[in-house]
Amino acid sequence: MLGAADVTRLSRRPAPPPTWLVVALACAGQFLVVLDISVVNVALPSMRTDLRLSEQGLQWVVNAYTIAFAGFMLLGGRAGDLYGRKRMFLVGLGLFTLASLGGGLAQEGWQLLVARAAQGLGAAVLAPSTLTILTSAVPEGAARARAIATWTAVGAGGGAAGGLVGGLLVDALSWRWVLLINVPVGAVVLLGSVVWLVESRAGDGRRLDLPGAVLVTAGLATLAYGISQTEAAGWTAAATLVPLLAGLALVGCFLAVEARTAAPLMPLGLLRVRSVWSANVGMFLSGSAMFCMWFFMTLYAQNVLGYSPLDAGLALVPSSLAVVVGSKVAPRLMRMTGARAVAVLGTVVAVVGFGWQSTMSADGAYLTSIMFPGILMMLGAGLAGTPLAALATSGAAPGEAGLVSGLVNTSRTMGGSLGLAVMSTIAAARTGDGHSPQALTEGYALVFRVGTGVLAGGVVLMLVWLPRKISAS
Repeated sequence: MLGAADVTRLSRRPAPPPTWLVVALACAGQFLVVLDISVVNVALPSMRTDLRLSEQGLQWVVNAYTIAFAGFMLLGGRAGDLYGRKRMFLVGLGLFTLASLGGGLAQEGWQLLVARAAQGLGAAVLAPSTLTILTSAVPEGAARARAIATWTAVGAGGGAAGGLVGGLLVDALSWRWVLLINVPVGAVVLLGSVVWLVESRAGDGRRLDLPGAVLVTAGLATLAYGISQTEAAGWTAAATLVPLLAGLALVGCFLAVEARTAAPLMPLGLLRVRSVWSANVGMFLSGSAMFCMWFFMTLYAQNVLGYSPLDAGLALVPSSLAVVVGSKVAPRLMRMTGARAVAVLGTVVAVVGFGWQSTMSADGAYLTSIMFPGILMMLGAGLAGTPLAALATSGAAPGEAGLVSGLVNTSRTMGGSLGLAVMSTIAAARTGDGHSPQALTEGYALVFRVGTGVLAGGVVLMLVWLPRKISAS
């Protein structure tokens, strides 16, 4: 029986925070991470002028963030499992916020690049924790599907809102505010997380697999660097091939080490779980096409149709709303038809949108050349993203939840980076030396035709390999 002291102690134990509050905090962290990938693009010309950056330096404003983000993601996810999801969420968000302050106040180009790399590192620690905190707080079933749908919608919305938010901040204030805006938002989320988030972990006293952590981080970062070199140097240049081959070799060494380690960073048996690996392949393919959509739609609107940066951001608002709608509708459809069916449906809708967009012309009208195909592409992205994330995380044991969350984010990020590099090469090859609206349109249209093929292949893979329903955790 419980004594009086025990009853008193239990009565004083704080009640768990409302689930909606946990979901809101996790989604706020994810929004900041994804927003910062795209919001900087609009500010690059102003950064170059103010800090006297070279063309290569300007490229590294983007690459420094992306490489650190992709390289440390798996390590960030596993650290959450071992040392606490709340702790890693706070560490990642704190570093991200401080780095944003440093970047916004930078007076020299190198200071901005260091801040962007630190932002990427903070994001890599933060991003896996957002999904793990959410799935730990919400029980398996319809409620978790709805929470993941919100997470998917917020993440996709962050990427979509980048151009609009960046345009507004640069036009109204200065380029510095695309970074400084993270500081008050990050501080509020940080304070709320300290007060309301509950710690969870599943490390069972295990230590971090340091050799595995070093190898996978170096391998992914080197691969990301190699991919980033393709636009400037081309695919056959030594500056591209050497880091790509070195990155693949390091990842191969990582897998060999993991097969022989008693407590591996990533148990290889996890890759044999059908829901985990098939959903991650689907996420990789989807990311490789969807990430390019925002980039090339913005270029088409500005370089061909003559939109201003702000007008281009406003033109994509309906697409941004469509991805939110798709993400929120997905859980209801999942209950009726199963996760695989919704993932396939969403990808098919996106295929129709990509196919439509590939018919663009140099004098296209807004409704038929941007708005309606954009809505279909992003509605499909929202429908597909929620079941893919739910399938991937449902197949993991509680002790691997952070790792799987890191894997989901890594698949999407690496898919997006590789897809953008490949598609940029394809567009440049078709455009050639031409800079006329017609030549540019032909290059952009080819990108969307290739994206249509990639997503159509994704539909076939999902039909064959994805499990029909979410498995029990």
